[in-house]
This record gives sequence, structure tokens and C-alpha cells, in this order.
Amino acid sequence: MIFLILETILHIPHGSLGEQSMNPRPKLRSPPPPPPPPSITKSLTPNNKMPRKLTLKPTLTLATTLFTILALYAFLNTFIFSTNPPPNNVTTISLSTRTSNTQNTPGAKSVKIYMYDLPRKFTYGVIESYALARGGVKQSDDLLLKYPGNQHSAEWYLFSDLNGSGRDRVGSAVTRVMDPEEADLFYVPFFSSLSLVANPIRSNSVVGANGDRPVYSDEEMQESLIEWLEQQGYWKRNNGWDHVFICQDPNALYKVVDRVKNGVLLVSDFGRLSRNQASLVKDVILPYSHRINTYTGDIGVENRNSLLFFMGNRYRKEGGKIRDLLFQLLEKEEDVIIKHGAQSRESRREARKGMHTSKFCLHPAGDTPSACRLFDAIVSLCVPVIISDYIELPFEDVIDYRKIAVFVDTNIAVKPGFLVKKLRKVSMKRILEFQRELKKVKHYFEYEDPNGTVKEIWRQVSLKLPLVKLMINRDKRLVKRELTEPDCSCLCSNQTGILTTL
Repeated sequence: MIFLILETILHIPHGSLGEQSMNPRPKLRSPPPPPPPPSITKSLTPNNKMPRKLTLKPTLTLATTLFTILALYAFLNTFIFSTNPPPNNVTTISLSTRTSNTQNTPGAKSVKIYMYDLPRKFTYGVIESYALARGGVKQSDDLLLKYPGNQHSAEWYLFSDLNGSGRDRVGSAVTRVMDPEEADLFYVPFFSSLSLVANPIRSNSVVGANGDRPVYSDEEMQESLIEWLEQQGYWKRNNGWDHVFICQDPNALYKVVDRVKNGVLLVSDFGRLSRNQASLVKDVILPYSHRINTYTGDIGVENRNSLLFFMGNRYRKEGGKIRDLLFQLLEKEEDVIIKHGAQSRESRREARKGMHTSKFCLHPAGDTPSACRLFDAIVSLCVPVIISDYIELPFEDVIDYRKIAVFVDTNIAVKPGFLVKKLRKVSMKRILEFQRELKKVKHYFEYEDPNGTVKEIWRQVSLKLPLVKLMINRDKRLVKRELTEPDCSCLCSNQTGILTTL
């Protein structure tokens, strides 16, 4: 090709350069060119002299032209016509790799979050009150206080994470700042779920032997928190829109939720919240902390002899009434284990054994749509069978739950024989596919994994910042008026039916 270009530009007969090349090609004879038009012929006769400055200087012109063409050929050959892959010893970096590394750089595009230095009574004081109410001893050092293990311990993990060193927080979507003026968001680390159960007697009507008030009152703590917040300029500045609260227990902050509802709420479901208090757009769904040990084996069904397993409280209120119906349908099935049990170490041991040796694990609604049992099943590689029509699930922008769980509509699940018949028809290949996907995503539900739940929660929180800014600006221009019904300016929680996936 290069010789053809040279021959054309230099007016050399076609094939002449090809004969002199190192790899000669067969001559391709072109037909003789047609005679030029008479006007051109006349202009080239000796009687019509051309200006001397247009006379071709062969040596200089040829050298310049050859250099230009060879440079062009080298460029085309290197960047366009080359199809060979690089040698094995050459390292290549794709665009996607560079982008990923940039995103994981500490502090890159991270949201700046300020954690309030709350009075001690709202954090370590709650742990201390919980321990003292159960016969513990007062500790001289807060670092000796141990947060009690329970399914609502996300509040402790988030608090500990923000108190950790920068080295421990590499790759987090939020960066803690010590100057509130630099902050995008403000985190309020009140241990609201532990506060709810700190006093073993949860009724405020109970008084002590001398007629004094209970040692600890969750309601008083909630009110005290709001009083403290209302003294903070950053709380008042934007009407609370840029504040983040964790209230994982469905009843946490129940007394003051209307006064903090502008903020980003970290919840496990919307079972106790109204549509003008919480929504999928504004808030973040958290997984419960699983209560049984993670299954450490590989995928497989060889040691999973039971078809379906459930252990939990049989009698629940409201939506949880489905449990009693399922007990009646399933307790006599030969390869189904379904037991009534309350929280205890012995119950957890039995639950671990059952979930680690069953193919499917039942997750019916309780008093609220979600419970830690779902996350126990996930880390056990026991395929969850979810019968909870209004459940909301954590991290659903990155997890396709259809790949790791079976969803069954409540009305269909209580038809005699339907559920067990469907589960028995699931092939071993399909169960292994479920398990394989469960193994891929289970780190999202491990709070102690450095790249697990905590990091994902902060990523979810960081995604709320554009909405927070929108609501702050919107709030400043709106005229407050009484509404005939609650203002739900964003997508509400799940109010639709469930698609049965089997």
C-alpha cells in the first residue's frame, strides 16, 4: 500500500518501487493513462514557458515526500493496523481499572461527615446502664465497657468505625472531619436501640421500693437528646435535613421520630414508621447483625438433609400472624424442621445446626416485616424463603435478591401443600446456583468484615447527599402550611404485592 501511495504522489510508474522492495510483489500493470486534454497539452509545450519557481526540484522534493509518507505509514501501522496483543511481559492498564483505583483512593470524592461528641450518657452511659441493670459493675474506663451482642448492634459498629484511625477506614465513602464547618452530613451516635432495652423493665409506670423512678428511662433519654440537639447551631441551620440518625430497632426513637424525620434514618424496616416519616429515597435500610456463626464450608447439598428449617417465636402480632398458619401447615411434614423458640444460647445453637444442615430457611414476617433470621440464613448459605409482603431489603441497588432468595406471596404460601411441593421441585443445580450467589454477597452482611456491612452502609449514606441538598434548598423557599394529608414528596416504602418466584 505504501508503495502505491509513493508511486502516485511521485508520478512514478506503478510497480517500479515494488520491484526494488525487499519482498517483491508481482507487477500490477496499469493501462496506459489517457492522453491529456488539448488545453493541458498546449500548456506544456515548449512554446508555453512556465515560471521557474514551479520547476520540480527532484532531490529535495523526493526526500521530503519520502519522509512524510514513511512517518504516516509508521503511525498507521502502530495505532490503527496493529492487531497483535502485547507480549506477556508487558503490563496493560484498562480504563476501567484506572477508574476503579481512582474511586478507591482514600478521600476521593468522599462525603465529609461530622460525628457529634454527644454527652456520655447517650453512648457509653447507655452501655453502662444496660450492664448495671443486669448485675454488672461500674467501670472506671469507658474502653472496658462492652457493647452487648444483639441483632441491633449496627449503632456500635458505626460509632466504632468513625472513631477508628484513618488507616482502618481506607476506601470508605465517608470521611470523618473534626471541624463541623467542613461537614456535608452530621452523624448523631445515640445508641437508641440499646437504650430501648437498657432497663429490663420497660414500663415507665414501674417504681422502685422507695417510690423512686426507674434507674433508666428511654423516653427521658429521647427527650433529652432532642433538647441537646436544639441547642446546636448546625441542627437549626438546615432544619435537621443533613443529620443522620440510627434507629435500627423498630421502636427506637419512637417518641421523638416526628422531630427527627427530616434526617436520614438508618432503619431495618418501615414496620413502625408512617409514610411521612420514612421512605426508601430518604433513608437507608440496614441488615440486622446475624446471631449465629457464619457457615465456613463450601457450597453443596451433601450435608443438608432437611428441606426447610425455621426456629423462632410462633405467635406474633399483626403481619406476624402468618407464622402460626405456617406452623399448622408445616409441622407434620417429614423433611421440614419448624420449632417454636425464644432468644437464648441454646436456641442459637439449635438454629445454627438447623440452618447449616438445611437447603431452605423460612423467613415469615414477625411483628415487623424483617428480622435477623433472614441474615442468619444468608451467612449460613441456606436459601431464604421470604414470606413477608411488605419487606424492604438492604443494599438492593447492588444485590439482586431473586438470585439468593425465594419470594412467596402470603396468600399463596398458606394454601395447603403449595410451599413444600414447590420447594421439593427445585433441582439440585438450582440450589447450588442460589448457594453460589449467597457466598458472593454474604460479606455485605458481616459487620466485622473490613469490607463488609459498615462500609456499605456509609456508601448508602453518601448517596443521600444530593437529596439532602435538594431538600435543604427546597425547604428554604417553601411556605409552611397545614396539609389535608401527609406530604410524601418521595418514593414511599413497599406498598405493593409480592411476586412469587417459584
